[in-house]
Amino acid sequence: MEILQNFLDSPLPFAALVVSITMFFGSFLIASEVILEKMRLSQRKAYWAGRKHGKSGPKTPADYAADQLKKVSEARFVARALLNASEAKVFDTLDKAVSARNPQWQVMAQVSLGEFLASADKDAFLAVNSKRVDFALMDANCCVRHAIEYQGSGHHTGTTAAARDAIKKEALRKAGIGYHEVVAGHTTPSELRALVEKLVPNGRGRVAALREAASR
Repeated sequence: MEILQNFLDSPLPFAALVVSITMFFGSFLIASEVILEKMRLSQRKAYWAGRKHGKSGPKTPADYAADQLKKVSEARFVARALLNASEAKVFDTLDKAVSARNPQWQVMAQVSLGEFLASADKDAFLAVNSKRVDFALMDANCCVRHAIEYQGSGHHTGTTAAARDAIKKEALRKAGIGYHEVVAGHTTPSELRALVEKLVPNGRGRVAALREAASR
């Protein structure tokens, strides 16, 4: 007991223990997500492989495409809103604030991480490929610089929400992309505009100068 107490009283070993536990659970979450993504991919392939029972021989990419086109042509589709009412309000505030701060920057909604992140590690990429950020702030070079997640009232009702968020945060952190949360019922429009002022460089003067030079 005395040895254990001495261990707990010592700040350095305890801090190391906390870091080790955090890294362990982080690795566990990422490994679990990779397994799930591979299972989903295998299920999709198996589903489309079974669409043509009468065709002999291995299926080609053209066969899969033909199966999918047939299925889509037989189904009914309807358009739906990309954002719900609460998310649309956040987008509107963000879009106006970013445009006022720097017209060369853009706000993107519901962007898959696989569209703006890359990794030589295939398993790590699969872990984030299909995950999305609610809003992405894109600079004049079409590079995502910050991700903003809208935490609505039902965000944490699922059992895997925290794990998904942790994976996204870590991938974005490693890519040097900022991660920021907007909480429903807590983050006000003025606070959101203040966040944009902090994250987006002021480009109004530069844009005006470029326009003036172009008009000469």
